[in-house]
Amino acid sequence: MPYKISSYFKKSTHSAPLAVFRIGFGLMMLISIIRFWSYGWIEKLYLKPDFHFSYYGFEWIKPIGDWTYLIFIICGLSAFFVALGYKYRLAIITFFLSFTYIELMDKTTYLNHYYFISILSFLMCFLPANAYFSVDAYHRKVQYDRIPKWCIDSIKLLLGIVYFYAGLAKINSDWLFKAMPLKIWLPSKYDLPFIGENLMQQEWFHYAMSWSGMLYDLSIPFLLLYRKTRVIAFLLVVFFHIFTRVLFPIGMFPYIMIIGSLIFFEKDVHLRIIGFIKRGIRFLQPVKVSVEHKVHAMRYQSIILPIIGLFFLIQFLFPFRYLLYPGELFWREEGYRFSWRVMLMEKRGYANFKVVNQKTDEYFYVDNDDFLTAFQQKQMSFQPDFILEYAHFLADHFQAQGHENLAIYVESYVALNGRRSRPYVDPNVNLLTQKRSFKPKTWILPFNDDINGL
Repeated sequence: MPYKISSYFKKSTHSAPLAVFRIGFGLMMLISIIRFWSYGWIEKLYLKPDFHFSYYGFEWIKPIGDWTYLIFIICGLSAFFVALGYKYRLAIITFFLSFTYIELMDKTTYLNHYYFISILSFLMCFLPANAYFSVDAYHRKVQYDRIPKWCIDSIKLLLGIVYFYAGLAKINSDWLFKAMPLKIWLPSKYDLPFIGENLMQQEWFHYAMSWSGMLYDLSIPFLLLYRKTRVIAFLLVVFFHIFTRVLFPIGMFPYIMIIGSLIFFEKDVHLRIIGFIKRGIRFLQPVKVSVEHKVHAMRYQSIILPIIGLFFLIQFLFPFRYLLYPGELFWREEGYRFSWRVMLMEKRGYANFKVVNQKTDEYFYVDNDDFLTAFQQKQMSFQPDFILEYAHFLADHFQAQGHENLAIYVESYVALNGRRSRPYVDPNVNLLTQKRSFKPKTWILPFNDDINGL
């Protein structure tokens, strides 16, 4: 076994797939930044709110006023340089840091695919994606057509984890046997041409979508790996992601996954893509570079490989951290994020905060509109860590105004996947006595229902 592992890490493969992946990734990220800016989301999500929900341990990461635009400029430029393969190592590290900073500025904007971009860009910091067809290669006047095989396999593995874990998460009774939450979402798509007033309203179609989504996620990594099914699998990838993009506002993620899936194809496909690009930019190639038919020298590989190994160990184990917490995951959401649980629930909440003077028993209720945007209020109303952080923010705010001996209670109700709304937080618990931590939140009321699955 040790010999097989050692021999695997000595194998090499053509570098064209990694070059195409680098170009596609960089361009998709550049388009994403431009799109985010053009829609006015920087101001709406990061500059307009007076308060920002933070990730535990990263409270120090906040928007920096109008300078926040500079972070997006740096992120967009670094993405462009990644696509070009110009100063690649510096560019991808800068992209990883700037994009992750953007992601961590406000927990309200959390999406699985933002997390995916962060960890993928972290992985790419260690890969020689500029070995072939890059500005760096033109500057050094040599490009290497061979790289270690594990470099490309690591990206395949990460894509496979995203798909497979998303499929595992769909093996639950609400998704498979109640078609929830698709039974809630799909009928609202009545305005779609041809299918809106027909298919989208049919219960059998809701179940078909639930089951096919689960089977797709579980099988697509293996279908892409197997050469005989690869073309059909890629067509499924294109259809699935375009269809879900039509149904749901999930931004650039479908296109990122489509472009990313190309890495499963053999070198010939990627060489044709590179040939097509070369024809389009022929006027920008005044200098010819030689191609060395040897493996690109990777310095510090003995250090890099253990880091990559630890990285994937975390990716395998981290989504299962919810097993350390009691109660229903969908209800409590402890261990829900960063686990590839994509669009699995429809949750609505109501949270009314009561500020009490413990000495005089005088109290008043908080108007959340005074502190939070509508989007922030929606997210806060059904997520316990949001509720707790907001309660402490309110205490700081009112204490600064001269209020003393404060206690804060919340009247909270949550509806999950079509169930009737029910009490969520113990109304008798003073939230100021609870501290942010990774410990189970004992003040969340029981779910009193079952959602069976992984």
